[in-house]
Amino acid sequence: METIRILVLAFVQGITEFLPISSSGHLILTPLLFGYELQSLAFDVAVHLGTLAAVVFYFRREIARMLVAVLDSLRTRRFDDPDARLGWMIVLATLPVVVLGLPLKSVLEWLRADDRLVALVIAGTTIGFGLLLWWADWRGRRERDEYRIGWRDALIIGLLQAVAIIPGTSRSGITITAGLLLGFTRQAASRFSFLLAIPTILMAGGLETLELVQTAEPVDWSGLVLGAMVSYLVAYLTIRFFLSFIERISMLPFALYRFLLGGVILGLLYL
Repeated sequence: METIRILVLAFVQGITEFLPISSSGHLILTPLLFGYELQSLAFDVAVHLGTLAAVVFYFRREIARMLVAVLDSLRTRRFDDPDARLGWMIVLATLPVVVLGLPLKSVLEWLRADDRLVALVIAGTTIGFGLLLWWADWRGRRERDEYRIGWRDALIIGLLQAVAIIPGTSRSGITITAGLLLGFTRQAASRFSFLLAIPTILMAGGLETLELVQTAEPVDWSGLVLGAMVSYLVAYLTIRFFLSFIERISMLPFALYRFLLGGVILGLLYL
C-alpha cells in the first residue's frame, strides 16, 4: 500500500472508531471515494489493534481496578463492589455479540460484494441512526453514571451493539444512543461504550487474524506497523477530546454530520 493511502485509512479508523459516526462505514466509503482498492484483511487487523491499544491505554487504571475487583468477586462471591459490578456488566453486554456476531458477519460480507448496495445501506443507516442519536440525546434524562448500570441495561446495550455490524450504524453511536435512552449521562454512556469496545474489538480482531492466517495472503509489515501506530495515536486523541467536551457540545454535531454524510452519499448515488 502507498504511504498516503495507509495514512488516510489509519486516520479514518482512528477518528471514527470511537466517535458515533461509524468506522466500518467510513472504511468502506473511503476507498470508494478515493478510487482505492478495498484494503486488505491484514490492514484491517492492524488498524483495529491500534485503536484497541488506544482505548486500553486510556482506561488502563479503570481496567486494572475492574480486573482486581472481578477476580475478588469470584473468590468472595460478593458483587457489591462498583468496579466488579461494572466489569461483570461489560461481560454481560458482550454476550450478544458472541452469539449474533458470526450470523451477522455473513450479512456484512454479502453487502460488501455490491458497491452500490453497501453505499445505499450506509446512507440509510447513517441518517436513520443519526436521527435516533439526536432524539436520545434530546429526550434522555442524563442522571446516571456507568457504575449504576443494571443487567437489563447491559443486555439492551449489548443487543444493540450486535446490530452495529451493519455498515453505517456505528458501534459507539448505537451503544451511546442506548445509554442515553436508559438515562445515563453523555459521558457515562460514552465511557461504557468505549470500555465495551475492548472485548468487542479483541474478538473481532481475533476472528480477522484467524482468517488472515488461513488465507496466507502476503503481508506488508512496514505498512501494517505504520497503520497501527497512526490509528493508535489518532484514536487516543479522539477519546480524550470526546470525553472532555461531550457534556458541553451534546450529540447534535455528530447527528448533523451523519445527516450531511448520508445526504452526500445519496446524492452521489442518484445524481
